[in-house]
Amino acid sequence: MFSIVFPGQGSQVVGMSNQFYNKFDLFKRIYKEADEILDYPLSKIILEGPEKELNLTENTQPAIFLVGYSIFHLMKQEFDINLHNAKYFAGHSLGEYTALACSNVLSFEDTIKILKIRGKAMQDAVPKGQGGMLAVLGSETKIIEKIIEDNKKIFKCFIANDNSIGQIVVSGILSDINKFSEVLTSKKIKSLKLSVSAPFHCELMNKATNIMEKEIKNISFNDFKNQIISNVTASAISDKKLISDLLIANIEKRVRWRESIEYMIKNNISTFIEIGPGKVLSGLIKRINRTVKVSAINNEGDINNLNLND
Repeated sequence: MFSIVFPGQGSQVVGMSNQFYNKFDLFKRIYKEADEILDYPLSKIILEGPEKELNLTENTQPAIFLVGYSIFHLMKQEFDINLHNAKYFAGHSLGEYTALACSNVLSFEDTIKILKIRGKAMQDAVPKGQGGMLAVLGSETKIIEKIIEDNKKIFKCFIANDNSIGQIVVSGILSDINKFSEVLTSKKIKSLKLSVSAPFHCELMNKATNIMEKEIKNISFNDFKNQIISNVTASAISDKKLISDLLIANIEKRVRWRESIEYMIKNNISTFIEIGPGKVLSGLIKRINRTVKVSAINNEGDINNLNLND
């Protein structure tokens, strides 16, 4: 059995999808529709940059969605690969929206609009330059949780992403992140500051939660035909009554990616197909379990080499 996974923020690069766009009219049509819905040239930012514009969270989120959504539909219409046979659809943070759109729970128009709003709301939740994120390498969630708890009078930090075995991302105000980093160094735990300007997936995103709650409550969700893995619960959902609350919670709650992958593997998934820019999720999945098969779809050759019968 196989699952489809869609990447989140950090996978973007100027020129992503150029090969597909230059060759297939379907890509051009979907990109044109996106530009018309948003009333600005998101496709030009994806294809040509500048990088600074693409890396603005309000552009990054709809851009990564647009690439993944377009590849998914290209595979079905041009290559006759029906990925709706997947047991699960899953996505990392904003990738969950791509999963919902590709499985027809959300419309294309609603998804790209809401991700534009989500990106801006998350970026604006904390003044620029005040918040940050730190990748902790080679440690375990319970160890990092204990460090945060033991030092809560010194700094206030939050686990934002439990990405894989040995990769945990922590959010907080920059001064607290720096203090946390010093404690890690004293314990000989490696860490790396991420080039983001906001502390995502923690309570500091509360202003974004309030905005998204109003927006998501106005969205119409279709019935589920596939099971979606929630970032918040790290388990499958197939009830549209639950999804709006989980998407709202997703703004502040930890992305439980490692647990999500482990859940799918326990439920007989042996193959993962990453659809969207880059291979970030493929790398994380391999760190979680080296026995599963992982394929990343970034160009036509990747599609031609895909074999779902293994």
